[in-house]
Amino acid sequence: MKPYAYILIEFFTVIVCLIFSFDKRIQFHKHFTSFFKASLIVAVPFIIWDILFTEMEVWWFNFDYTLGIKLCGLPVEEWLFFICIPFSCIFTFFYIETFFKLDLLNRYTKLVSVLLIMICLFVAVCNTDKIYPLVTCITTIIVLIYLEFIVKADWVLKALVVYLILLPGFISVNGLLTGSMLDSPIVNYAPEEILNIRLFTIPVEDMLYGFTQFILVWYFFQFFKSSSVKKSSPER
Repeated sequence: MKPYAYILIEFFTVIVCLIFSFDKRIQFHKHFTSFFKASLIVAVPFIIWDILFTEMEVWWFNFDYTLGIKLCGLPVEEWLFFICIPFSCIFTFFYIETFFKLDLLNRYTKLVSVLLIMICLFVAVCNTDKIYPLVTCITTIIVLIYLEFIVKADWVLKALVVYLILLPGFISVNGLLTGSMLDSPIVNYAPEEILNIRLFTIPVEDMLYGFTQFILVWYFFQFFKSSSVKKSSPER
């Protein structure tokens, strides 16, 4: 059981969403191609980030809980992480967008984006000696500036609300990875490179990291989904 811990966490994270993707009221399966394109594009910089931080020992993995297959120093499960976790997040956002109207939140998106940028800037400036919060905050600032002021996305607040809805699942999955209910963590962090503020066993930086990855995948998912719809529409 122990060597299968990480892969089983990913399996149970994704399986329910995968099954309901074929529900005729949701039909998320029709957008699998758009999702995979989006998740792979976002996975590239995040995997590079992951590899570099692993080499720098900002974090490292307990291979006792993995299948033991390594790619560039990362367990194969870590590579799958960048598909499985975004899948559940994007499916949830798609489901909520399909059945619930959250458009009233659009008018507050810029305010929330600016507030998040200011908070991230403050944390980054105050923690230039801690690489995980520094890099995470700078990445989030860049992404939010791009979404809010360049492409003028109006859904950032909706994404944040969905992310908060996903928080119990995030705590369960990331909690297991960081040591909750296990003899030792699957993912370990260098104390001197993080804020050492934790939600249970989860470094708070992980929450921002996850949100940034989530909104980037959603942005590209929307882009590819829209492109697919245009291609399938009959020409006039």
